[in-house]
Amino acid sequence: MDKFVIEGGHALRGVISVSGAKNAALPVLAATLLTADEVVLERIPKVRDIRTMAKLLESVGAKVEPNNGGDGVRVAQITTPEAPYELVKTMRASSLVLGPLVARCGEARVSMPGGCAIGARPINLHLAGLEKLGAKISQEHGYVRAHAPKGLTGAVIHFDRVTVTGTEDLLMAAVLAKGETVIENAAREPEVSDLADLLTKMGAQIEGAGSSTIRVQGVTELHGATHAIIPDRIEAGTFLIAGALAGDPLTIAGVNAEHVAALTDKMRQAGVEFSFLEDDRIEVQAPEKLRAVDLATKEYPGFATDMQAQFLAMMTQAEGESEITETIFENRFMHVSELLRMGADIALEGHRATVRGRTELSGARVMASDLRASACLVIAALAAQGETVIDRVYHIDRGYERIEEKLSSVGAKIRRAQ
Repeated sequence: MDKFVIEGGHALRGVISVSGAKNAALPVLAATLLTADEVVLERIPKVRDIRTMAKLLESVGAKVEPNNGGDGVRVAQITTPEAPYELVKTMRASSLVLGPLVARCGEARVSMPGGCAIGARPINLHLAGLEKLGAKISQEHGYVRAHAPKGLTGAVIHFDRVTVTGTEDLLMAAVLAKGETVIENAAREPEVSDLADLLTKMGAQIEGAGSSTIRVQGVTELHGATHAIIPDRIEAGTFLIAGALAGDPLTIAGVNAEHVAALTDKMRQAGVEFSFLEDDRIEVQAPEKLRAVDLATKEYPGFATDMQAQFLAMMTQAEGESEITETIFENRFMHVSELLRMGADIALEGHRATVRGRTELSGARVMASDLRASACLVIAALAAQGETVIDRVYHIDRGYERIEEKLSSVGAKIRRAQ
């Protein structure tokens, strides 16, 4: 099992580039199920979750192959409208195929996602929305079956709470439904807007993506398109925080500044300064002193839950006491026990972590528990004195493309070992 060996205390300088967003690429790949034509996707990140989704698409009849520097996906015919447990168990976003499958062929059978390290992510909101669109839902032997042999019909869908994958799944179902669908309390994340951009290029009629109300006028069919995935705002944020601790200076290239505004606002409060060099470049340099600030995670445009662990690592190096409140997932502080091993002073109580800084971190052997906890530990290791060994880095491979190579290119002493 691979691990990272990191020697801390080295300055990061130069330019580090951001890949396409994994969380945008996954629903976009699922959207290729909605047409028999080829969809060419550019800037698809080469990470483990993307490989899993590609395998899932191939299992239902897709052909995925290189095309002009991008990835061409053609689903001429859906041979098996099913997402098997063997694939869904390794990536919960596999449930995104539920909406497009039932929209295109009137049938879908998707394994129920199991438990998740950072908390439950039930798909009951997806299912309730599909029922409103006219699908009959049944569950048996660990699978959900959606049945709509006469097609879906537009409806008003109000989510009781904001759900990103639920919004994406129902948006894909609605584009081929008869009549108008209105999705209320929709997720506003950039990844939802990116999916809507692709669907529009394919011939869908969508208004309001990026707002809390999305309106969809159903069409009879969609066609092929070419689409470039948006930059990964979580990867960009991870590198911004690394730069705030060790940048000398560090330039993050290929980032959408608007997508990371909640993070950069909080970092400014902590004493970090930025230079916005071009439309897609941000320069950050480690300040002489970081100040402790409080934060609570919220749905976009609030502070992303996927950046909570990385920000917490930064707060261990800030002067004073900060409170980090997690409001999205119930079990997203598993990185804290590992940071304690490195010398951090953190007290946990329910959904709140109190971080007392500044503490000198020292290298230790630690274990990654989930994707973003892995990034947190990499950041802490870069700031620590001595050598840190991070076990189970297959977690970070799910969402970061060649992170050790990217960090090495700007001065980090990091290597992959077995």
